[in-house]
Amino acid sequence: MKAAVFYGPNDLKLEEVKKPEITEKEILLKVNMSAVCGTDVRIYLGKKTKGVRTPSTIGHELVGTIVEVGRDVSGYETGNRVGVMPVIPCGNCHYCQNEMENVCANRKAIGYEFDGGFAEYVRIPSAAIQAGNVVKIPGHVSFQEAVITEPLACCLNGNKKANVKMNDTVVVIGGGPIGLMHVQLAKIAGAKQVILSELVEHRRDKAKVAGADIVVNPGEESIEEIVLDATNQLGADVVIMAIGIPQLVNQGATLLKKGGTLNLFAGFTKGVFSEIDPNVIHYNEINVNGTSSLTRSNYQESLSLIADGKINTEVITTPGYSLDEIQQAIEDVRDGVGMKTLIENT
Repeated sequence: MKAAVFYGPNDLKLEEVKKPEITEKEILLKVNMSAVCGTDVRIYLGKKTKGVRTPSTIGHELVGTIVEVGRDVSGYETGNRVGVMPVIPCGNCHYCQNEMENVCANRKAIGYEFDGGFAEYVRIPSAAIQAGNVVKIPGHVSFQEAVITEPLACCLNGNKKANVKMNDTVVVIGGGPIGLMHVQLAKIAGAKQVILSELVEHRRDKAKVAGADIVVNPGEESIEEIVLDATNQLGADVVIMAIGIPQLVNQGATLLKKGGTLNLFAGFTKGVFSEIDPNVIHYNEINVNGTSSLTRSNYQESLSLIADGKINTEVITTPGYSLDEIQQAIEDVRDGVGMKTLIENT
């Protein structure tokens, strides 16, 4: 079978490899569609290394069709269309037992410790099956729609951490696929207005389609003035950092009203630091928090939102790539050419 094998920074090769063999407790999945995440770009560039093996097959956003089921596996059969939650919690550590399984101390993940979805087939380990990480996709939901369930679930986790409420003003920094998911989730949560800041014109256009009320080009406009004008000089209730640029963190904090929340959703490069004025936090009593990954309940809720037609998936994705074009798909996300690139295996 074909698989994209990652050997190190900027070294990804499409190779012919042996099709995975499963044990009696595992599932073999034909990957019908996978998607490129910003984290995949960071792995490709060597900016994210935790849990990443070399050589290995990366890719953690995937959906597909079960083609083999181990004899000790129950509840699944060949032909089932399923999505896979990549993060496998241990269920036993302090965090798993305190409703923080997304930051499990012993977590493993498909696309990291286990080979991932940038391949024609992927082996689903028994730990993932036992944890309930394999989820059947409703018949009316296409693979193209379902493949964004995992990143949407991460955004849903962030939406909850940011505590978006009815009538809030929410500012989203970054108009890539993650930013547009946050726009939609903020609206679903009842936000009165969502302001999105993004340099790239085609992404600003898509943000309007996704439901952003005000779209800002920070290269030509003052986001500070626009937020104050839109909030009677108070500031935003919530600011979500959907792009991992450390230099923007302090600006995000200054956009908040007193008592507001700054959520650092995007991943940042290890060892690269951000300066933040502590007086902004102290005197304005703002909350600063982060978001890591997703829980299994986040995934189920996100799939329900997609199945119920609450999420515009089309505005978030750029389809049309094959596995042969995986490197181009990653580089296009890196360069902001399209949105979330989708790799289809026919």
